[in-house]
Amino acid sequence: MSLILWRFTDGRPGHDRQTLGLVTALQEQGDFTVHELPVRSGARAFRWWLGCHYPPGKALPAPDLLLGAGHATHPHLLAARRCRGGRIVLCMKPSLPLAWFDLCLIPRHDAPPAVGNALVTEGVLNNLRPGENQAAGSGLIVLGGPSRHCRWDNATMLAQVRQLIAARPLQHWRLTTSPRTPPQLRAQLEAGPWEFVPFDTCAAGWLPQQLAEAGEVWISEDSVSMIYEALTAGARVGLLSVPRGGSNRVTREIDSLVTNRRVGRPGEWQPAPVADRPLNEAARCAEWIQQWLVH
Repeated sequence: MSLILWRFTDGRPGHDRQTLGLVTALQEQGDFTVHELPVRSGARAFRWWLGCHYPPGKALPAPDLLLGAGHATHPHLLAARRCRGGRIVLCMKPSLPLAWFDLCLIPRHDAPPAVGNALVTEGVLNNLRPGENQAAGSGLIVLGGPSRHCRWDNATMLAQVRQLIAARPLQHWRLTTSPRTPPQLRAQLEAGPWEFVPFDTCAAGWLPQQLAEAGEVWISEDSVSMIYEALTAGARVGLLSVPRGGSNRVTREIDSLVTNRRVGRPGEWQPAPVADRPLNEAARCAEWIQQWLVH
């Protein structure tokens, strides 16, 4: 018998990749029928919760699972469960009390509490799959930008990129950016011994394909989610350092990956070797959920 899954989406690509990765893994392991419910404001959903009704799902079959990521999905998940039943799976550490949700998949770097309804993951989930055609002579560089966890210096980052290419003269380098990359650095990156592909010119699916096909991937260490996506794609990963403002959950996670030889140490210009078993947290969580559903 097919299980019914309602997937709540807030339109943010990072959140969508998390839930899509889990949905794909669940469907690979069992029979799930998925219904998509886009969400916007949470205020209306709280009113629906109070009234014990959920109009967006009125025409849908009752759910067995309600899946979401992002704070905007919280009230919708709660209102839908109160009205239609099912169990909530949340791909994050919630902003509301954790006990209000049936299961939370929480990255280790978010310091999940030791409670029965929290499953600790290595990084956030994603929808990537290990690549089978990595080109040994190609490299991909992915740059982030300033964040609340890390500082940034354009000149230092540009110098590191040039040092990397001098140390590892591959046949072809591609370099891409993120929405956080400062415009001044982006202008400097337009001229260099690499193929420059700014993030806002990339077609849908371009970056996951590059992660799966590049012989090695170098990522600025502020971009933790991207690092885990590259590891899930089975890439050899190295890091470009960014200035640190002290120890925090992101820097501690990066240091753990370096210590465990999952990624190359910044400044050594050697990516980590390919893991014997590529990371696949979505599949691991899906297997755990399948077992959880029968208890």
